[in-house]
Parts: sequence; structure tokens; C-alpha cells
Amino acid sequence: MALPMPTKRRSTFVQSPADACTPPDTSSASEDEGSLRRQAALSAALHQSLQNAESWINRSIQGSSTSSSASSTLSHGEGKGTSGSLADVFANTRIENFSVPPDVTATTSSSSARPAAIDLPPSGIVKGMHKGSNRSSLMDTADGVPVSSRVSTKIQQLLNTLKRPKRPPLKEFFVDDFEEIVEVPQPDPNQPKPEGRQMTPVKGEPLGVVCNWPPALEAALQRWGTTQAKCPCLTALDVTGKPVYTLTYGKLWSRSLKLAYTLLNKLGTKNEPVLKPGDRVALVYPNNDPVMFMVAFYGCLLAEVIPVPIEVPLTRKDAGGQQIGFLLGSCGIALALTTEVCLKGLPKTQNGEIVQFKGWPRLKWVVTDSKYLSKSPKDWQPNISAAGTEPAYIEYKTSKEGSVMGVTVSRIAMLSHCQALSQACNYSEGETIVNVLDFKKDAGLWHGILTNVMNKLHTISVPYSVMKTCPLSWVQRVHTHKAKVALVKCRDLHWAMMAHRDQRDVSLSSLRMLIVTDGANPWSVSSCDAFLSLFQSHGLKPEAICPCATSPEAMTIAIRRPGVPGAPLPGRAILSMNGLSFGVIRVNTEDKNSALTVQDVGHVMPGGMMCIVKPDGPPQLCKTDEIGEICVSSRAGGMMYYGLAGLTKNTFEVIPVNSAGSPVGDVPFVRSGLLGFVGPGSLVFVVGKMDGLLTVSGRRHNADDIVATGLAVESIKTVYRGRIAVFSVSVFYDERIVVVAEQRPDASEEDSFQWMSRVLQAIDSIHQVGVYCLALVPANTLPKTPLGGIHISQTKQHFLEGSLHPCNILMCPHTCVTNLPKPRQKQPGVGPASVMVGNLVAGKRIAQASGRDLGQLEDNDLVKKHQFLTEVLQWRAQATPDHPLFLLLNAKGTTVCTATCLQLHKKAERIASVLCDKGHLNAGDNVVLLYPPGIELITAFYGCLYAGCIPVTVRPPHAQSLTATLPTVRMIVEVSKAACILTTQTLMRLLKSREAAAAVDVKTWPTIIDTDDLPRKRLSQIYKPPTSEMLAYLDFSVSTTGMLTGVKMSHAAVSGLCRAIKLQCELYSSRQIAICLDPYCGLGFVLWCLCSVYSGHQSILIPPMELESNLFLWLSTVSQYKIRDTFCSYSVMELCTKGLGNQVEMLKSRGINLSCVRTCVVVAEERPRVSLTHSFSKLFKDIGLSSRAVSTTFGSRVNVAICLQGTSGPDPTTVYVDLKSLRHDRVRLVERGAPQSLLLSESGKILPGVKVVIVNPETKGPLGDSHLGEIWVNSPHTASGYYTIYDNETLQADHFNTRLSFGDAAQTLWARTGYLGFVRRTELTAASGERHDALYVVGALDETLELRGLRYHPIDIETSVSRTHRSIAECAVFTWTNLLVVVVELCGCEQEALDLVPLVTNVVLEEHYLIVGVVVVVDPGVIPINSRGEKQRMHLRDSFLADQLDPIYVAYNM
Repeated sequence: MALPMPTKRRSTFVQSPADACTPPDTSSASEDEGSLRRQAALSAALHQSLQNAESWINRSIQGSSTSSSASSTLSHGEGKGTSGSLADVFANTRIENFSVPPDVTATTSSSSARPAAIDLPPSGIVKGMHKGSNRSSLMDTADGVPVSSRVSTKIQQLLNTLKRPKRPPLKEFFVDDFEEIVEVPQPDPNQPKPEGRQMTPVKGEPLGVVCNWPPALEAALQRWGTTQAKCPCLTALDVTGKPVYTLTYGKLWSRSLKLAYTLLNKLGTKNEPVLKPGDRVALVYPNNDPVMFMVAFYGCLLAEVIPVPIEVPLTRKDAGGQQIGFLLGSCGIALALTTEVCLKGLPKTQNGEIVQFKGWPRLKWVVTDSKYLSKSPKDWQPNISAAGTEPAYIEYKTSKEGSVMGVTVSRIAMLSHCQALSQACNYSEGETIVNVLDFKKDAGLWHGILTNVMNKLHTISVPYSVMKTCPLSWVQRVHTHKAKVALVKCRDLHWAMMAHRDQRDVSLSSLRMLIVTDGANPWSVSSCDAFLSLFQSHGLKPEAICPCATSPEAMTIAIRRPGVPGAPLPGRAILSMNGLSFGVIRVNTEDKNSALTVQDVGHVMPGGMMCIVKPDGPPQLCKTDEIGEICVSSRAGGMMYYGLAGLTKNTFEVIPVNSAGSPVGDVPFVRSGLLGFVGPGSLVFVVGKMDGLLTVSGRRHNADDIVATGLAVESIKTVYRGRIAVFSVSVFYDERIVVVAEQRPDASEEDSFQWMSRVLQAIDSIHQVGVYCLALVPANTLPKTPLGGIHISQTKQHFLEGSLHPCNILMCPHTCVTNLPKPRQKQPGVGPASVMVGNLVAGKRIAQASGRDLGQLEDNDLVKKHQFLTEVLQWRAQATPDHPLFLLLNAKGTTVCTATCLQLHKKAERIASVLCDKGHLNAGDNVVLLYPPGIELITAFYGCLYAGCIPVTVRPPHAQSLTATLPTVRMIVEVSKAACILTTQTLMRLLKSREAAAAVDVKTWPTIIDTDDLPRKRLSQIYKPPTSEMLAYLDFSVSTTGMLTGVKMSHAAVSGLCRAIKLQCELYSSRQIAICLDPYCGLGFVLWCLCSVYSGHQSILIPPMELESNLFLWLSTVSQYKIRDTFCSYSVMELCTKGLGNQVEMLKSRGINLSCVRTCVVVAEERPRVSLTHSFSKLFKDIGLSSRAVSTTFGSRVNVAICLQGTSGPDPTTVYVDLKSLRHDRVRLVERGAPQSLLLSESGKILPGVKVVIVNPETKGPLGDSHLGEIWVNSPHTASGYYTIYDNETLQADHFNTRLSFGDAAQTLWARTGYLGFVRRTELTAASGERHDALYVVGALDETLELRGLRYHPIDIETSVSRTHRSIAECAVFTWTNLLVVVVELCGCEQEALDLVPLVTNVVLEEHYLIVGVVVVVDPGVIPINSRGEKQRMHLRDSFLADQLDPIYVAYNM
């Protein structure tokens, strides 16, 4: 295939075993299983056309209108197979398995019959929509002007309130600037529009008045129970489908009476009854026990308490169980009725009590088996009054979002509905009906429990469990009992057809009505037709098939009346799917597969009135050729959602309005939740449910239709029992379609991927809509509804939470996200003059800042006397020989090595003499120092300086990973042209070992000298450099982009740097500092090796790797020695935060106290990690750490220390900036909590003698205050240049000695740091008495990603991704041929790997407006991190491209 198939580790996905013998349970959204529409024919057509998915995928990727140029890189050339759309292939395929369905209102008897009239515009033309409708583009995003706004917490600012610039108005923070961001698709000029006249409400026939209809349903029960006691009322079946018990009317009456009496009189005391009339009671009865349920239901009616039938809870956390609990709570239910057997089966706690179900109120359980009921006294009679508007029962209904509401049905509505059903179905006394539906709700309750008693019918109830084992049982019951009416769903027709071979001799000739209660489903037509063609030979009459439409709110909306034998059957509507998506009825003329054939559901119910209103907005009446929500007005309908007045008003009290908005009549209608239209002859057609509506880019699609398309694509090999769920999620200002299917345990990876590709193609072709995500999960793992269908809202919740655990996933954001903003066009280069006019003439300060002046801060005579560090060391060895400078600790916190001034001097002399004697080195030769962090490294460094050699400190290779670490050592040795390597005996052996030879050529090492056993030989003369501009040492470092750079540090720079740090941190010989840093480069090396010798303070050295075996080491050292100033790296801070987060109490018990700490400085060359430093401060404030102590430094390759907080001066300030502006290279300050805001912290205070200026990197012109640009630095301790073999002069000049293109500072020589940032003048006062200028670092220029013309900092995308799921340990992003690649480390179990793919894609799209091209899920520890705790993204990228990551899963988003 052209599209890279996702790669997956084999071990990962173990399928759950699935019961092999169960019949296909083709459940979709509801319990409406069985989607057969178009299946056979579509499968055949799809088989031909989808052979070559390659070309389609290529085509879809190249055609994706606004996907970044990235998408084209995926398509490796155009596929040759299919040309044109799927539609062309389908054009000649026959969809139905009977003769081609006629026009919208023709009759089936003759397919060429003249079409009957349908309301159309006078011209009679039906317009179709042009397929390739283009999405005209909108204007580019508007660039906001940077708005200054100050955010700080200092009280001092109160005084300056009046001076504060005006904030953006409040609404700017809370109103989404949706228009600015999104490319809003323009409506297609060719889209079909409704052209009919406004519809008029349609009336059903009047409800006939029958003389013997009872005044209330309870009265009917009393009548039959006392006069026809022996007549059968309800027959229950056992597990095998055999009748097990028949309830007579006499028994029903007597047992209901007993229960009513018990409920009212026997549950509490006489003075304090537990129940009183009007109270609500839960009915908890299993689906295989209709008898007990019926008794309980009528018992409640007789006692005038309100039954609320619910499902039996199976576990503490059933799908949707919590919402049922909410319903019980809001209905104020404290009592649940159930059977003894059911009660025994409920989950119990260890001491035998029923568990408290999640979200449920505390319930008292009452068993209603006869033996526990009290017989009512002779004189006790229930109160049976004429039916009124008081509530009779509450039926629960689950909404699209998963919330459960109780539809309250009044006694008069219950009675009227029974009367309307009796009239419409022409029920007569004593008829037998077979009910396969759930008897607790909907049509199963209305026909099988209520209308049944009204007309003294006999119901045979076939439970769902029997249908699973014996799918033909309901047909056998009809045959055995000569039933007149059967109540079924499409799935029951489907199952009966599957099992048909088992039973030849059944007869359905007795059936006058086969009521198909989900006749409103898209696939009901084909189910009914197929069933008829199979069972017509068994006596089934075509006119007996009666589809109907129902909803919990409006109850029965319409039902087809039983036809007259021989009369023509009603017509079919063959509608254009494209028209439907615009809510317009159009006869399909273009091609067969984008047609939807729907059958009518008969006429409006007797006594009812129906209208069609627009589904969204005010209830405006639709036009005659428009699809809308069906609304019904009749006495038979729900009265309210219990306890939800607002929702009730919008649903049960709807007054339709005309196009002008004025009400039409004053009769309130009830919204049914069904979408449809009224066709010719007042026939009602339903095309979908409001709950299944997916509105994508302004077009409406029906979830059930998409399920049907999925099932039609040869799903048998891949999809387990036809279980497919379709829903939409809101991502980036539009709904996105998600399809989730259960995968058969035996489906191969290849089959599944093939099926997924075909489904995407079919949905795209038939519905003209893109699927955002298609996921396959192991069989039996989707949450189920009580009758085994898929619980959609719970599935959606799992998807969004990342707990769905798919085993296969395909994301197609490139094809279906069409509303991304246009890529930003860079403006042509701006000349210096216009920069000047733009930024500076407007009265803005130039963005520059500087530390204190070094000239006025002359400290003692040290500086005048000794300009070299070697002289300072010699002077200290004479003046204070026994003063300890260094103290090295091991993992246990014990001192393993110390060095006084004299010891250090003596050892340095001995090393210098070895260099001269053994190494025969000359002054100016480079020497590589290869030591573990410790004092040996320091002595070797000064030894080199004494001998006049130039030291190069290098991190030693790791014995366990030589292949990874040794090449870097080798590279530095080669690049630095080292004449000699100083190291320890152990490392020397390692360098020459066989393992090392496998990684590098060990024969070409320069001279290696081990310094473990030094001869006691004095140096004849200590080298003194002729000028301070001479080189002191080389600093080599690998940047995060994988570049190895060495910079040259002169003696003058070293002295200047040490002096600046001494002044900033107030370091004296009486002070102690603790250092937990890597000592090989940058400021870490300076603090470890140089500062103590210069300032005379004592440094306690803690090698960071020791923390791995003892996390407490650093903090306990700081506490034990009462350290005021400590330095660490981000990796050390992170280790402590993660490792000691839950051990603060233990730290306290060990007596660790950090109240002594004045400054805790993180040494870094990146944007401050505010969240980490905040977490650290918060976590350890309980052991005395001051919230003001933690700060960061900022340095770069050209100048290792630009900022450092130090002891004096104001605390670091923070600001919130707008992320969207940052992407446009602008700074816009916003308030805390503003959407899309980023918290930035100042990177410490600028060191003495350092000046910085913010510069436009392209024009090299200075920028104004609070403008984003490159940070340039001028200072005495800037490095003198890069150390390269070729000495690239132009790069050298550009980075180290460059000038501004204009302005006052144009004469100064500046060094470019390569970091973006800005300077902002604060209201605080600096030590000099002036206002303090804060420097904010945003990120390294060479790390930024240029995507869609905008500049992204990887850390911002990574922060968003890390938040999406608890199992993401670390994450890194990089680009690959314009595709954004996101690598996430999974710290959970491997089955969560694929959950991360949609979450990562969603969050990057939502927060950064980027489409992720590839998501790579790897094990923890795969993302390489350097010693400073920075991610090595380029190394990661190289490993990814070289296929060395061993990923758990790689998803290529299409």
C-alpha cells in the first residue's frame, strides 16, 4: 500500500476470547441491532472498486484542501488502479436484491408507474448538488497588534495603577477569537435549498369513542380480573424458549392488590408509612421475568405510587450506571422493588450487603414475591379514579451525551395512548400477541403490558436471552399460538432469517400485523423486504408488515395500519444522501449508492397532530421538501422530564412558529427526537434520530447511515458481530466523525487494515464526509447497553479519556480538517529604516538591559595583583594553605576527598611536571581531561594551566553503553587536535579495551597518561601567559540540535566571569556552596572548577549520578551543612520532584530542613521550566524552602553566564504571553487565565559587566521594549570564538563580533546567543536604584519548527501533549519532510499505546492548529536527554529515520 501501514510490536495486543457460537449481534448505537441495508450489493460493488485502496488514499491526501505540504510527502506517486469516484463504479451496481425501487412515491407493484404528486416548486425541477463543490477560501488571519499589559504581584505596583496601560477588555480573554483563527468554509453555491411551501400540520383520524373503554387503565384491570379471571394475560418462557408460566387476569388482579396493600400499609408503621401516594419507586426486574414486573407495575398503579422501571445493575460500575443513579436521586427514590432471585444475584460486599452502586442514592430493597406479601383485608379497596394529568409512571431515556432523564407519563396520556394504539392496530379482545421487545419501556411496555390489559389480550413475552440461544423462538411462538400480532425489531427479523434453516414447517399465516418498532431505522427497509421474501412462502402476508416510529417523549408517533390483501403496498422514498445532508428532500437521480431508500411508518396516530420543525434554533415550521424534527401534539405523549423544568419547556411545550417567527396556533407540541418529513398521502417518513445527528461543516449526517455503510464493506471478516459505533467529537471548532468497531478475534492485521481503508473510502464516496478516526477494539470490550447494544456515550467518553484500548487505529486529520487557518505568508524583508520608524520613533525604549557596572565594583587587590587564575591559586597556597576549597561527597553523603589550597597547588604542580616529562608537551598544546566528576578533574585542570597547556574537559564514556558514548569522546579528541589525554587507570583500561575497539579505532588515540600514581617531582617553573588574551581552556558541548561546538575561553574571560559571579552571589572565603551539576561544560564547569579558587569559598561537590542511588543526598547535604547557596540542573530537580514527591514526611522525620537556603539556582541554557520550579518550591515548602529561593540562570555557547539571580536585587518576575502571537514572532502580554497563554519567568538577573540588546535576527536592527527578537550580548567574559578545525571566519564574525545595523549601540561589538527573548522594563527597583529591566528567554532559534509559516517552540507542543494522558512519561517533537512527528514515552501498559494517538492528534490540533503527521509510541527512557536535562531532539530524529527506536506503535496520520 502507498500509505505506510502502522507498525506495531507483536507482543502488544492479546485478543480477548469471544464466544464463538453466538449469532451475529449487529448492534449499533441503540439496541437496534441488524444493519442489513444495502449489504449484499454494496459488498459486491465495494469489492470491485476498493481493490486498489492505494490510489484512493493518495488521491485523498493530495486533495486535502488545506493540509500542510506535508501530506503530499506521504503519497508515493498516484496509484494506477481506479479512476473516478467510487460513485462511478457503483453506478451500474444494483443495490437492493429485488427490482430497482421506484420513484419516491411510486408503488412496488409496477416500477415504472407514474410518480404521484409531491410538493415541489412550480417548475417541478429537483436540483441536485454538484459533487466537486469547492470550498472557497476566506481571508487570511488578522494579525493582532501587540498589546502591552502588566502582570505582577508586587504591592509596590498599587502605586503605579494609574500608569498601567489599559488591559485588553475583559471579553477578549473569554470570547474565543474563532473567526481570527479558523478558515470558515463558505457555503457551497450549488447546495440544494428547500423550495416547497411551508408545511401545514397533519392530523390523524379522530380517536373513536368506544362505549366500553374504561375510565382508567386500573379500571380495565379490575374489570377483567374480576369478570374474566381465568383468561390468560401473559406467558413467560424459560431459557430454551418453552412456556414456563402463564399469568391469568385473575392472578394479576389479586397479586397486584396484595402488593398495593403491602406497599401502602406494611412497610412502615401506621403513623409513619414509608410510601405514600405520589412517591416514586424503582422497579428492578430482569428481562426474563415479565410476570413479576407486570404485577409490580400494576401494584404501583393501584397504590398510586409512581413506578420507575430501570435495568438490573450487574456490576458496581455498569456502563451508564452512574447516570441511572442520578435519575433515581433526582426522582427522590428510596425504595426499589425486585424479585428474590434477582436480589440474590446483585453484587454484594464481603459482609453480604448489596454494594453501593456508583452514583446511586441509598436504597431500601423490597422483594415482591407472593409469599412475602400481605393479603389485603376484605374492606380494603384501592382508589381507582378516572384518569387525570397526575403522573402514572416514569420511563427512563438516555440522551446523546449519556445523561439519563425520566419521561413522566400521566394517567390520562397512558390511557389515551392505549386507546390510540387499540384503534390503530384494531386490537380485539382475546387476541394473542408475541412480544420480543423489552417490556419495561417503549413499545414493549405500551403494547405488551398496557394496551394488553386494556383489550384483554394474551401476550407471549420472548426474552432477549432466549433470542440469543434460539433466534427463531419468536417465529415458533407465533406458529404455535396462532398469534395475530408480533412486536419485533429489525434485529429479530435478521436473526430469524439466519436461523431459518433449522425450521421448515412454521406458518406465519395467522399474523395480521408484524409491527417493526424500529421501522424508522435506515436499514429497516431491507430487513423487512428480505424477511418477507423468505417467509412469504410460510404464509406471511406482505400487507402484515407494519413499521412504526416511536420515541420516549412523544410515544408512538406513527404506525402503518394493516393493509387490505391485494391492495398495492405503500411507496418508497429514494432520497439523495447529498440532499439529506443539507436537510432537503431530493429524489436521487445521480447514482445508486449515495441513495437512501426509506419506507413510510404509516400515518399519524388517531387523535394526534404532527408538524415538522427545524432541528436547531426556534421551532420554525419546515417547508414541504425539507427534513426536520417531527413534533406531535396529542393527549397521548409524555408530559415532562421529571425534575428538569428548562429541558421540559424546550421539548414538551413547543409552539411552532412560521418563517416570520410568529407562533402558529396555540397548541403545544412535543419534540419526538426523530428526523423526517411528511410525504404524499400524509405518509410519515423517518430518516434518522436527533441523537444520531452528526453536523460536520454545516452538513448533517446520520450515525446509523454511516454504521450501515461500514457494515456493507465486507465487514464479516473483520467486525465482530457487526458491532460498530459512530459518534462525533468536537475538535478545532468542528465536529469530527469517529468510527469504532469491535474486531473479530481471528481477524488478521492485514485484513483489518484493508477493511479500515475501504470503509474510509466508502464513507467518503457515499456520504461525502471524511472520517477523523477509525479504531478497532478487541471483541467484547465496548461498553454495552442492558440489551447488548453498544453504549455510545460511554464509548465516546472512553475515547476522549484514552481508555478505549484500540488494537488498530487510523487517523485521517489531513483529509477531514479543512478549516485550518491559511499558512502565514512572511512579509518581504523589512529595511532598517522602516524598523526604526516602526519601533523607535513611536517613543519606545530600545530593548536593552545591563548588569551592574564592573568598573565601580573593584574588589580588594586580588584583581589588580593577579590577572590569571594560576596566580590566584599560588597566592592562596601561600596565604591560606590549609583553607579547604573542595569537598567531594559519595552516595552515602560521606566525604571521600577534600582539597585545601596547598594540596590543590601541590598536585597541580606534579601533573604539570608529568605533562612536560612524559607527554613532552609544549605550551599551547590541547589536553583532553577524561575524569568522573570529582577533585581529580580540578587538579588536572590546574596542572594543565601550570604547564601552559590548554585543558579540554570531556565527559568520560559509560562502560555499559560504549557504542553510544565513546564516539562523542573520540570526536572531541579529534576536533580539538588533543596532543594527550589525562585520565584515571580505570578509564585508561576502558579506552584501550576490546569493547572500545568495537566502537572506535583505539590505535589512533593520542598519548594517554593516567594520573593515579604521580611521581613526587617539583615543577621547575610555572607557566605564565604573556597576555590575558591567551587561551585558558576549550569548552566543548553538544547542543540539543546535535551540534558539537567548542568555544575558546581566554584568561581575561575566565577572570571576568569568576569576578562577576563572585559579586553577584557575594562569595567570600567564609562561605560554603553546594553544587550538584555536571562539571564538563558551560556554567557547570565554571562553578565546579574555577569559582572556589577565585573567590576562596568552599564548594561541596555532589556528582549528580550519585542521586540515582540516594535521592536524599543533595537535600540532606544542603540541610546538614546549612548551605545558603546551592546550584543544580533541571534533571536533578526533576529527579527530586518525582522521586521525593510523596516522601516529604520522611524528609521531615530525617530532620532535613531547607530554611537555610537563600538561593537555589538551576543552571540551564533554555527557557525556564516554570512548572517544574514551581512544583519543586511547593513540594518542599513544608521542609522550610522559601518560595523566593528557586531561580534559574541563562547562558549560551557564546557566553556561558549571562544571567544569574544572585543575592541582591528584586525576585524574578513572571509574565503571561499569548502563544498565538509568539508564533507570529510577537509578544502580547495577557492576564493570567487567558486562553492560549504561556507563563514565562525571568532567567535570573543580568551579571555585572554584561549588556544585552534584543535584535531583529533578519535585519539586525534593535527592537523596542517587549518585542520578541534574538538576544545579543556584550561582556568581558564572552568566549573569544569557536574552536574549529577550519576556523570559519564568517561564522566567527557573525556570532562573536557583530554590529547592529543602526542605533546608538551600533559601535559596540556583540555576540549572538541564538536565543529568542524580550526585555521588559518592570516597576521594580534594581540594586542601582533604577527601574529593573527583566530578560525573558523564549527558546533557541535553531530548535524552532517552521510550520505553516509560523514559528513553534517544541517545548510548547510537548507541554500540551504531556498533559493529555496520565501514561505519557515524556514526549518530544521534531519535523520530518514538513510532517510533525510526535514521540511519546508510554509508562502505562502497552494496550494503552493506541489510546494516545487520537489524544495527541486532538490536543496539537486544538492548541497549536497543527496536524500531527506521525505519532510514535516508545518505551520510557528512549528519548535521549543530555546532562543538563535537555531533550536531544535531533538524535531522536536520526534514530527514528534509521529505524532504531524499537517503537511499540507508529501511527501515520492520513
